[in-house]
Amino acid sequence: MSEERKGAAAQHDARHDVMAALARMPAMRDLPPMEITIERLGGLTNRNYRLETPSGRFVLRIPGAGTSEYINRVNEAQAARIAAEIGVNAELLWFDERDGVMLCRFIDGAITMNAERFKDLGAVARSAQSLRRIHDCGKPFRNRFELFQMIDEYLDFLGKKNAPLPDGYHDVKRDAGKVREALAVRELPVVPCHCDPLSENFLDTGRRVYVIDWEYAGNNDPMWDLGDLSVEASFGPDQDEALLRAYFENRIPPAERGRMVAYKAMCDLLWTLWGIIQHFNENPADDFWAYAVNRFERCKKLMGQADFGRHLQAIVDG
Repeated sequence: MSEERKGAAAQHDARHDVMAALARMPAMRDLPPMEITIERLGGLTNRNYRLETPSGRFVLRIPGAGTSEYINRVNEAQAARIAAEIGVNAELLWFDERDGVMLCRFIDGAITMNAERFKDLGAVARSAQSLRRIHDCGKPFRNRFELFQMIDEYLDFLGKKNAPLPDGYHDVKRDAGKVREALAVRELPVVPCHCDPLSENFLDTGRRVYVIDWEYAGNNDPMWDLGDLSVEASFGPDQDEALLRAYFENRIPPAERGRMVAYKAMCDLLWTLWGIIQHFNENPADDFWAYAVNRFERCKKLMGQADFGRHLQAIVDG
């Protein structure tokens, strides 16, 4: 089959899937199909489409194959609704908790963030303020995001599949015990968190940053969100400082900074395993083995830096 025919077939399949999803939604099922324009958007594990319709512009999310093995859609739905209610997430119009098909209103005038766009320290500050809004909302999510439990669960899942791990993974996991000990010295704050702050999950209007995709959301230490965002967006020292200053209104407790740095390493240790799951599932969106290895090497590098121990001590000192 020629590339042109393959492209036409893919577009036909996409339209079929989109129309089947919209047929579930009372407010959308009667829209004339020929008046709906479909544009495929980005996404590592899901299929996302921008829809132009007579009723407005929307984004439809159709979950990727295999995601139900490790994502609880009931938990995601609750987190997404809460985030939308407080103006952090896009307006949520439909969520099928059986399989995760979701429809949101398109956010006009927003740009999707990436590492280059996050060089704008104003966007960094607006992102900190949006994260602070969800952290302070006072509406707990249904589930707890348990870092070390998730690492063990992912390892168990991969072990049962006989999937490979990067060389030395278990050695670094053992070294991460020092982080776990430091975090366990005193009770940590636990608040509603996004927990998966990829750059592309931040949409900036220039006045407000919206945060989308709440698949991994849960109650967690708020410094996880800051540390993970720093890693995902390749922040340098100036961006880290802008993030912390905006979040804490210029008064940054050393222990909070220490936890942010610790989580920068731990998020790479965790998401290394997520990448291997995508590799094992033959997700075609990226070279996930390279993704996993790169994250693992970055984790080792950060944990090996001279000041990493100083940040752990700041956590212990409180």
